[in-house]
Amino acid sequence: MPLSSAPLFTPFSSRNLTLPNRVVMAPMTRSFSPGGVPGADVAAYYRRRAENGVGLIVTEGTLINHPAATNDPRVPRFHGEDALAGWAAVVAQVHAAGGKIMPQLWHIGAVRKTDDLPNPGMPPISPSGLFKPGKKVGEPMGESEIADVIAAFAQAAADARRLGFDGIELHGAHGYLIDQFFWEGTNQRSDKYGGDIVRRTRFAVEIVEACRRAVGDDFPIMLRISQWKQQDYSARLARTPEELSQFLAPLVAAGVDIFHCSTRRFWEPEFEGSSLNLAGWVKRLSNRPTITVGSVGLDNDMFSAFRGEGSGVASIDRLIDMLKRDEFDLVAVGRALLVDPAWAAKVREGRMDQLLPFTSEALKTLS
Repeated sequence: MPLSSAPLFTPFSSRNLTLPNRVVMAPMTRSFSPGGVPGADVAAYYRRRAENGVGLIVTEGTLINHPAATNDPRVPRFHGEDALAGWAAVVAQVHAAGGKIMPQLWHIGAVRKTDDLPNPGMPPISPSGLFKPGKKVGEPMGESEIADVIAAFAQAAADARRLGFDGIELHGAHGYLIDQFFWEGTNQRSDKYGGDIVRRTRFAVEIVEACRRAVGDDFPIMLRISQWKQQDYSARLARTPEELSQFLAPLVAAGVDIFHCSTRRFWEPEFEGSSLNLAGWVKRLSNRPTITVGSVGLDNDMFSAFRGEGSGVASIDRLIDMLKRDEFDLVAVGRALLVDPAWAAKVREGRMDQLLPFTSEALKTLS
């Protein structure tokens, strides 16, 4: 007999965030914002998820104010009067539907190529000029450039609060700029921003601290982390729970409220000898709430789906069982919510037979 989905729809409360349930819309790049400005279609896209009972929406990655932050002119900016006005409209729509929403603040770092739009000729930036081990794409960031990027994250955080968002998420995963500082494969600095696993957190720590100063203590700051990188799916920041604990401690001290723990498949254990996934271990070691994510409700991972291999609807019984055991606090749903705005409502009402399977065709529209 299928397990009841009731644990997904119990309220969540932490020191500075209260949600009606445990369902989070995962951030997913959509590239439907021409010139970096989110329009009415983007606002309606997020509102539909709020209307159908998603507890918290984390937006697609939004770009801080730095000329090398992106390689796609249709990814939304989080700076400039036009883009911020667009985001204010998104917030208004989501709040009118009873939802809560946070922007994911993002810089892609060395993933950018020099000839990419919207700023051709602008070289990528990264801690050591590396896209991945052995692949040089630029020069190491100087300390003045590091300071400029930290300030840009802080300004975006302040703007998020001013616009009425319910918190922010910093994108520190998947081999983008913050994660390039975390990963020893791309951070070979010998100054205060490089070295062992603790020293490699310093860039992120200074971003979190600057954001905290900008928004105050009562505004939630989430940090998305991952072991895997788009440059290397087998990469690991922490090979043991002890290393993970060392990595997390300075981030907690800096002011991270919630860790969003990205995995390709939520059900896979993170370390040998325990069934806990990454979110489970981070919760245990950090004493902070965590979000799990990774192929929730679908039967294959995102990379298979993006290759055109369809994703059938899968049982969420294992997810519910893990949530009941308090292994993590919140559940981020990606592709299942992208293709089906009513996913949360259908699950809550037991209409599992009405859930829509994901195909790559869903990426072509803002449904």
